[in-house]
Amino acid sequence: MNVTTKKTDDLNAILTVSIKEEDYREVVDKTLSDYRKKANIPGFRPGKVPAGLVKKQFGKAILIEEVNKILQQSVFDHIKKEELNILGSPLPVEQDDIDWDSQGDFDFNYELGLSPSFELNISARTKMPFLKVVADEAMVDRYITDYARRFGTMSYPEAIEKDAILKGDFVELGEDGIAKEGGIAVNSTLALDAFTEATQNKLIAKAVGDTFEFTKESFKDDFRLAAVLKVDEEVLAESSHKFSFTLRELSKIVPAELNQELFDKIFGEGVVKSEEEFKARIKEDAEKVFVGDSDRKFLMNVKENLLEKTKFDLPETFLKKWMRSSGEKALTEEEVEEQFPNMKEDMRWQIMQNRIISENKIEVNHQELVEFTKQLVLQQMAQYGQMPEGVDLDQIAHNVLGNREEAERIGDQLFERKLLEYFKSSFKIDEKELTYDEFVKELYAK
Repeated sequence: MNVTTKKTDDLNAILTVSIKEEDYREVVDKTLSDYRKKANIPGFRPGKVPAGLVKKQFGKAILIEEVNKILQQSVFDHIKKEELNILGSPLPVEQDDIDWDSQGDFDFNYELGLSPSFELNISARTKMPFLKVVADEAMVDRYITDYARRFGTMSYPEAIEKDAILKGDFVELGEDGIAKEGGIAVNSTLALDAFTEATQNKLIAKAVGDTFEFTKESFKDDFRLAAVLKVDEEVLAESSHKFSFTLRELSKIVPAELNQELFDKIFGEGVVKSEEEFKARIKEDAEKVFVGDSDRKFLMNVKENLLEKTKFDLPETFLKKWMRSSGEKALTEEEVEEQFPNMKEDMRWQIMQNRIISENKIEVNHQELVEFTKQLVLQQMAQYGQMPEGVDLDQIAHNVLGNREEAERIGDQLFERKLLEYFKSSFKIDEKELTYDEFVKELYAK
């Protein structure tokens, strides 16, 4: 057997596998012999079927299967041995002149798309913007309000007042102002601040047992009335948009006071000892939340910078052909042309990342993957307020990584983390502090 590669240009090549009869004959004959021992053909006792009949009935299928095995392995081994940096996967050249009945030697050709050569310019002299989100006073105040309400107590006022929670019966009304037959009717709960300010002013001082009417316009624009009425948006759209509401229950959260008791509940006993320390800790924790957003934006900036500065061609004809044949569902010419521009940019970026990983020997070993997975598990537990004692994080991490797809996803995250560290150490970081609102505007500026 002989495997060769011949470049047709800088980005394309033809890989040829020449298979001789001696490469497969022994295995094919042995397989036919095994078939003969097990074949159950009417008119013959098991193991006594004539070899010629077995060969006639099964020989071609066995030959094709064995040749395909040799092909797959030889193509893989050759690419690895010759360290061919290919894009996509080898595409077999169609052949319609193979005679499986009489031919002994075979030649098979594969199209290869080759990764381009290029100069990658990453310099510590290049400034790269890094947007750091800082928690301003307004954000800190929002966090404080949220904590105070979360650790507050429930009261039950006799009449509606600011921040009240209303529970009662919603009934859809017809044009005559009477309950609509077959209309929406549900018992549900909503907060007073769901209503517009004008409507809220009208409801203040209403008491349990009172009934009042409202329309869709009585609510703030971003309020999802359908969810409160427990119906689909389509059902609400077909309604009269006029409802009555009979107040059955009234409650209100009384925010906790900013004192040592609240500080201890949130951060642990004695960790925070004053309102100033409380605000400083909230500011610090709030800013940690946005570190991931800043890192992602930084990576976007790096990607845009390198894609713009680094110019190289791709084997586009090959890649389009590969796109048409590689997926579970064959793509049409139109679909390929539509998807190719995005695919091309993604592939250019992937090629650059692979080059960086290779040249800088960026690796992820098993223990690093386990430790990284444990951190992800801890973060998820903390997010849901779960931190049970005696949890075997090693066992959980190994269970998670036992799922191949999950292991690949987490591995990609860890590689991205290491690439992020590499980029931060390789560029001159130009840090700019922004409030979160300013950061969002910057993020979607383009």
